[in-house]
Amino acid sequence: MRNIWTIAQREYDNYFNSPVAYVVALAILLPIGIIFSIIMFVSSQQSAFGGGAPTPDQLTYWFVILLLFFSPAVTMRLLSDESRMGTIELLLTAPIRDFELVAGKWLGAFLFIFTLIAATLIFPIIMNNFITPGIDLKMLLSSYLGVILISSALLSLGVGISAIFSNQFAAFFVTFALFFFLWILVGAPASFLQQGGDVFKYLSLGTHFFDSMNRGTINIGDIVYFLSLTALGLFVGTTAIEIRRWR
Repeated sequence: MRNIWTIAQREYDNYFNSPVAYVVALAILLPIGIIFSIIMFVSSQQSAFGGGAPTPDQLTYWFVILLLFFSPAVTMRLLSDESRMGTIELLLTAPIRDFELVAGKWLGAFLFIFTLIAATLIFPIIMNNFITPGIDLKMLLSSYLGVILISSALLSLGVGISAIFSNQFAAFFVTFALFFFLWILVGAPASFLQQGGDVFKYLSLGTHFFDSMNRGTINIGDIVYFLSLTALGLFVGTTAIEIRRWR
C-alpha cells in the first residue's frame, strides 16, 4: 500500500508540473461554470412564471460528458510514456509489484480528477442558497457518487490501455474509442432487440449513470458495474506489465 501511495503522490504532483493538468482543468471547469451561469439565469427567468428550480444533476451530467472526452488525455501518458522513454525497465526492476505500479498510476490520475470534482461542489452550494427550501440532497449525493464511480472506471480503463501501448497518442485514441463504445454503441442494440436487449443496456455507461445515479437512484447493480470496470482496467494494466516483464 505504501508503494501505491508513493507512486500516486508522484503522479499527482507531475500533473501540475505539466500543461496537461491545466488544459484539462480549464476544459472541464470553464464549461461547467458557463453551464451553471446559464442554468441559474434561465431558472431566474422561469421562476417569475412559476417554473421549476434548477437541480445539481444538470451539472454532473455535463461534467461526465466532458470527462468522457478529456479523461483519455489524463491517462494516455501514464504507462505508455514510461515504455517510450525506457524508464519502464527501471520500474520493473524496482522492489514494487506490477499491480502496485498500475494501481499507483491510476490513483494519481483519480486524485487529480477528484480535485476537479471537489472544485465543482461550489456550484451546488451556491445553487442551494438561491432555492427554498434547498436542493435535493439525495439527488446531490447520488449524482456525485456516480461521478466518482464513473471517474474511477474511466481512468482505470485508460491506465489499462496506456499499459498496452508505447505511443501515448495511440493510447488516447483507443481509450476514446472504448469510451464511445461503452457510452453509445454498446447500448444501441437494446432499442431494437426484443430479446437480449437488457444485456446490452446493462453494459452501457448511460444506463448506470445518466439514467440512474444522476437521477437520484442508487442501486447496488450500478455500483457493482463501475467497480467491475475499475477492476477490469487494473487487471488489464497489470497483465500488460507482466507480459512486458517476461519478454
